[in-house]
Amino acid sequence: MKIAVLGAGMVGRAMALDLAISFDVTSFDVNEQNLQVLQSKNSQPAGRAGKVKIQNANLQEYDLYENWLSRFDIVVTAVPGFMGFNVLKTVISCGKNVADISFFPEDVLQLDPIARQNKVTVITDAGVAPGMSNLILGRYNEEFTVTNFECYVGGLPRVRKKPFEYKAPFSPVDVIEEYMRPARLKENGQIVIKPALTEREYLTFDEIGTLEAFNTDGLRSLLFTMTHIPNMKEKTLRYPGHVELIGALKQAGFFDEKEIEINGAKISPLKFSSKILFNDWKLGPDEEELTVMKVIIDGQKSGVSQRVEYNMLDRYDAKTKISSMSRTTGYTCTAAVELIAKKLFSEKGVFPMELVGKDKECFDFVINYLRDRGVNWRRN
Repeated sequence: MKIAVLGAGMVGRAMALDLAISFDVTSFDVNEQNLQVLQSKNSQPAGRAGKVKIQNANLQEYDLYENWLSRFDIVVTAVPGFMGFNVLKTVISCGKNVADISFFPEDVLQLDPIARQNKVTVITDAGVAPGMSNLILGRYNEEFTVTNFECYVGGLPRVRKKPFEYKAPFSPVDVIEEYMRPARLKENGQIVIKPALTEREYLTFDEIGTLEAFNTDGLRSLLFTMTHIPNMKEKTLRYPGHVELIGALKQAGFFDEKEIEINGAKISPLKFSSKILFNDWKLGPDEEELTVMKVIIDGQKSGVSQRVEYNMLDRYDAKTKISSMSRTTGYTCTAAVELIAKKLFSEKGVFPMELVGKDKECFDFVINYLRDRGVNWRRN
């Protein structure tokens, strides 16, 4: 079976190498440096992994997709958010089954009619959050009447460095966009909108200590697929003090998109800030980081209160030199590829992970697939 991975960034590379264990994989990217990094990993001792083929391609040239993808059975989309929706729409229109982790702002369920028309299976938002949080909720929504869902998630550097104590596993502009976009939550059966970075609270995690949590717009498809659940929220985790720094920059206008003039030159404060923060937030190739996550689900079954809690703590893999965020996000997506390849999930249309998690066999497969790769979800 032939797999195309669109995007050879940090997560895309991890997915391509993982899939090469079992499939014939080709990675597409316009960035030659990304492809060369992947090729260098091909030449390293890779354990079970096979070789990944590479192809330089401008993935915004949508009219070329039919030719590029004709020989592939399944496509993985791992492109930047600003082009994610159009890439996914084009792949679906080519009649290809897809597993997607391109975190884009558009409503992916708009593509469901096109996917059904083309008779393809699309598993979307198949990362860590959204992704695993959705999968877990989808499973326990089948077990009892859910009344409350909470997700707390963050990717953090192991070594805390002032002032931000943060490193971005992807472009700073995508992180800033997360800090700017209003957060949608569910309270008492109603969707409410609150500013990002608000309602800060502190949680303590084993092996890490105290982290601060704040509102971000992470519920996405759950607002439309789980309308019966009265209370839902997702919060981002950072080391304490991060919110105050980001809030000050935001309030001072450093994240504004409207251009300002400086000595006759026009520049967007957002682009300027992203450029400055890129060096400060960029993860080094061997820099250790971690991903921490907690999912809490409350409900009722036959009049008895139910609570399920899942926790995950994953760290940079020094042996493979693959980041935790790449592992936890990418391996969830490659598990989704396996679900499609093995026909464990073959429904036609667009399916966020909560709709995949309804099936216990699919849920157990993903949990075990991650465990085999050292990403351990523990149920309390």
